[in-house]
Amino acid sequence: MIGIEFRSDDIPEADRFDFWREMVSRTRSPCDITSTHITDFWARHRLMELGPVTVWPTSFRPARYRRSPRLVRQSDPELYHLTLLLDGRMALDHVGRTDVFGPGDLHIADSSQPYDLRPVDQEDPGAVRGIGVDLPKSLLPLPAHRVRELLGRALPGSVGTAVLLTEFLLGVERQADLLEPRDAPRLGTATIDLVSAWLAHLLDSEAALPPESRQQVMARRVHAFIRRNLHDPELTPPAIAGAHHISLSYLHRIFPPHNDGETVAACIRRLRLEGARRDLADPAHRTTAIHTVAARWGIPRASDLTRSFRAAYGLSPREYRLQALTGARNEGAVDAAPTIRGGSANTG
Repeated sequence: MIGIEFRSDDIPEADRFDFWREMVSRTRSPCDITSTHITDFWARHRLMELGPVTVWPTSFRPARYRRSPRLVRQSDPELYHLTLLLDGRMALDHVGRTDVFGPGDLHIADSSQPYDLRPVDQEDPGAVRGIGVDLPKSLLPLPAHRVRELLGRALPGSVGTAVLLTEFLLGVERQADLLEPRDAPRLGTATIDLVSAWLAHLLDSEAALPPESRQQVMARRVHAFIRRNLHDPELTPPAIAGAHHISLSYLHRIFPPHNDGETVAACIRRLRLEGARRDLADPAHRTTAIHTVAARWGIPRASDLTRSFRAAYGLSPREYRLQALTGARNEGAVDAAPTIRGGSANTG
């Protein structure tokens, strides 16, 4: 597990808001926090240190966060604060701009500049939920005066490179209990690369990014493209390279280092077999023909699925379905099927 989790339920009710205020000011840039829900305040917060980057999924009753010029003078950690809002509506006053953002929006603030972040409706008792990212400004390979153009603005998280960043942050939140401390530095680097690529795209400054960052982002774009197109039997490395306007050799060079050494073809094969495996174990698909399951995952012939499935899991699809749905195997064995790496079966 990565990170420390805080739940206000673990604190006496009378002390919850003060504890929350102190914790947030200690872990982020110091700010004044107020709320109209002090007497019934609640919050949840996980603090994950990923190398030099901090990621903190959080939810809380509406509260206002003000970082005054005085607080900036007293303490400045030289950070960019990025927030992905998932629930609620917030307004931000920052660097002379005022903007409102809602679920799915991103915004970025500079700890060296005052800001006022507040709920649009402070009386609304509903939860504000989001994922915050704090990263040193010195690690962003973009000039500060260009980043300033984006400060305080509501930026959609469902367009272009922002989608990769949003999906990555949501994935880190979902997998926090399964991740290990040794994963933290790699995840921190990936966070910086994705934030850098997102901002560079918004500023039309991709050329300013170092080659490693560009490769990391391209590898993630390819991975997302593969997941979206697993149903297509024509999904092959040459087709993927063409869709991304890169050479096949470049694709083969950049993909494995950013995907635990897995090749493009092996990734396609593994994801297709994992998808078929989920369908075969799903009671809702118990009457679906094997060849239909195969076609759904981009495998034209049932015989190809059978050969690859047996090589990966030691059972035919039919045998696996029977044991998964009847519980004939020893408890836990079905879910313990190995992760697929490599192999010679051609399913994609």
